[in-house]
Amino acid sequence: SLRGSWRLGNGNGSVVLRGEVPGCVHTALHRRGLIQDPYYRFNDVAYRWISLDNWTYSRTFKTPFDVRKWQKVNLVFEGVDTVAQILINNITLGRTDNMFNRYSFDITSVIKEINFVEVRFLSAISYAAEQSRCHKAYSIPPACPPPVQKGECHANFIRKEQCSFSWDWGPSFPTQGIWKDVRIEAYNHYHLIYFSLTSFFVKSAQQWSLEIESIFDVVSSKPVAGLATVNIPKLRTQQTFSVMLQPGEGSIVLLVNINKSSTVEAWWPNGHGKQTGYNMTTTFIMETGYQIEKFSKAYFRTVELVQEPIPGSLGLSFYFRINGRPIFIKGSNWIPADSFQDRVTYDTLWLLLKSAADANMNALRVWGGGVYEQDEFYNICDELGIMIWQDFMFACALYPTDPNYLESVRAEVSYQVRRLKSHPSIILWSGNNENEAAIAANWFSIPYADREVYINDYVTLYVKNIREIVLAEDKSRPFVASSPTNGLESVKEGWVSQNPYDTHYGDTHFYDYSSDCWNWTVYPKTRFASEYGFQSWPSFSTIKKVSSAEDWSYTSNFSLHRQHHENGNDQMLQQIGLHFKLPQSTDPVKKFKDMIYLTQVMQAQCIKTETEFYRFSQSEIIKGEGRTMGALYWQLNDIWQAPSWASLEYGGKWKLLHYFAQNFFAPLLPVAYEDKGVLYIYSVSDLHVDYRLTLRVVAHTWSSLEPVCTLAKDGVTAKAQSAVPIYKESINDFLERCRNCTRKNCVITFCLVGEDGLQSPVNHHFLSSLKDAVGLQKAQLSASVSQQDDVYVFVLQTTGIAPFVSLDVGSIKGRFSDNGFLMTEKKKVVVFYPWEPTSAEELEKSLTLTSLVDVV
Repeated sequence: SLRGSWRLGNGNGSVVLRGEVPGCVHTALHRRGLIQDPYYRFNDVAYRWISLDNWTYSRTFKTPFDVRKWQKVNLVFEGVDTVAQILINNITLGRTDNMFNRYSFDITSVIKEINFVEVRFLSAISYAAEQSRCHKAYSIPPACPPPVQKGECHANFIRKEQCSFSWDWGPSFPTQGIWKDVRIEAYNHYHLIYFSLTSFFVKSAQQWSLEIESIFDVVSSKPVAGLATVNIPKLRTQQTFSVMLQPGEGSIVLLVNINKSSTVEAWWPNGHGKQTGYNMTTTFIMETGYQIEKFSKAYFRTVELVQEPIPGSLGLSFYFRINGRPIFIKGSNWIPADSFQDRVTYDTLWLLLKSAADANMNALRVWGGGVYEQDEFYNICDELGIMIWQDFMFACALYPTDPNYLESVRAEVSYQVRRLKSHPSIILWSGNNENEAAIAANWFSIPYADREVYINDYVTLYVKNIREIVLAEDKSRPFVASSPTNGLESVKEGWVSQNPYDTHYGDTHFYDYSSDCWNWTVYPKTRFASEYGFQSWPSFSTIKKVSSAEDWSYTSNFSLHRQHHENGNDQMLQQIGLHFKLPQSTDPVKKFKDMIYLTQVMQAQCIKTETEFYRFSQSEIIKGEGRTMGALYWQLNDIWQAPSWASLEYGGKWKLLHYFAQNFFAPLLPVAYEDKGVLYIYSVSDLHVDYRLTLRVVAHTWSSLEPVCTLAKDGVTAKAQSAVPIYKESINDFLERCRNCTRKNCVITFCLVGEDGLQSPVNHHFLSSLKDAVGLQKAQLSASVSQQDDVYVFVLQTTGIAPFVSLDVGSIKGRFSDNGFLMTEKKKVVVFYPWEPTSAEELEKSLTLTSLVDVV
């Protein structure tokens, strides 16, 4: 391994320092104290010079073996970011231009006892600009990001993390560096380069089989024969094959039939079963006497993307069947966890992904403007049962299709598919993010006469290249060309459909910041919602780390600078203003904290409303629309500390939205909505069997903890994996029955309760905007904290009804069992799960309790 300390210098040699590999220039400079935290205040703009310079990594190493004894020696880079010339002992080995590719250079003839290796980087910004200048035939939009993003231009001309040139939720830090492993490998005879396994269920034989693909580099001049043995002890399966390796790079495919008398436990998504994997050993013993042993895990699951006619509706369905069972997809969208990939550790990934699973998510979409994630990411998803919709890394842009570019993309795609296809968590390959929509809706104002050129480029890139490779490399999972797309309908229309947002086909993305988010009728009754969302600000404790006191107001330069979405801060105020009173405090910091709180309440309530709408639409068709089978809100995580659509802040802290997600994605949930003055309650269930339950509906006046009226409806059936209406009453009748109730002075809560402790979360339905609520008084909230084993118990008490009660313990890392709730009882117990050592005293000291009535 050549990990560790390298020498790092800029273009004219004025800056020289030690740089860690894997790593990048920014983190090296920061580690050595030569720059501040790049995320601090306005540093994203102040540090532009780093990305504009050309940096060189170099080091000397002693060869740890006798060079003469090995037939082949390679220098292998798992990831180079991005444009570089690679030299060893002053001899150029080659060049790199793709961050997502693996590069292997044959150094057999040039390696010595002591070697000097250099990686000379070229600024990604100047390279992208140069590539764009050279593309003279026609322009490839967009040239630059909107000014509000403070970004760099021509990201679409370089195979690099697209959002590193800026995005509407992230800064511009076009990094340079050796961002993954680098090593020397030496071998005689033959060497295993790739190893993958995919499972199939053979219906005719009613048997599982495994396809094992091994790609070798054979250095001998004649074929090498031998035996390959595959052993899966738990499944009493062992098979031996005679194999023959041809000189050069070639692959061996082994088909292993699993012993029929063994019971195979399938891999299931979170909430639907276990994530069983089987230890497997593959041994290659060749005539050269040299053997390779490969340990891996075999998982068994099938995936189908079902697109077929629906009775009573135009169009086609769009849902996933896992192991033959339709699964409602619940989750979010994943973006890079940091601008500097070397800061993304296993712990970072585990915390974020575990938080997704803990919020009842079973899926994430790895979005196409970031990176193909590291192996650990997919390993954790395999373990937690988080399904992955995997985009290829193309987003919100048109792309060139000149031969060099296509060749680079082809290498990238085949490398990434080979690297990732063994993971059961990946259930779909998707060609790009929003590029079909960009052409269809003409985002870039392309004259109609020129449209054909861009459609041809689109088909060339995503269909004739990417799709071809994916289908050749991986027959175990579906492929779609874009998201959103009309699926098979888009294919029929030549891959670019008239309207990729059509609710009768495929998936949709939907954003609307001006309509009232509490009004479910504004949302598309789509087959699959793969992106939708609202912004909020991260907690004060998160912002505080990268700002100074003068920044702590909603309208400060800092607050404007941090918001990369046009009018984003105003849109939040507008949405809040529809239902809540805006803060008027004369204390500027209090006012800022109140604003942050309200943005989080608004975001949580908006996405709750929209997600519940998608969940209750899963079993019905209304005017040809419905059968919604997926809800992936935008977005799960943050790349830095700033206002964004995320439900997890940078650092992993849960926003109120993430606590709400835990409830609105619960496996069993009652959902209420109003239509023309009638209140409907649906039972939404992801459980595999029907349950007979009791629906409890309680009305409170805002001014009292004593319920005004309670209704218990017994014998309600929560139908397995369905959404069914279980209650219907006109609001007027309801208010009349509850005597003291009016729309403005009452609130409704409801839940489902069954035998054996089966219970849904308590849900709420507001009968009016909270700014119009009558009788809502300032309640006295208090909490006592005690330690129990390795968790902390918060006992909350209130003197009156308190909406959106938020517990915040500042920068102490951890999460609560519940947060942002409507408190309608005198006492509530909340558990705090710490992610680092703390104490009851520390928690008590750091605790702030806020509810809606504390906002002044």
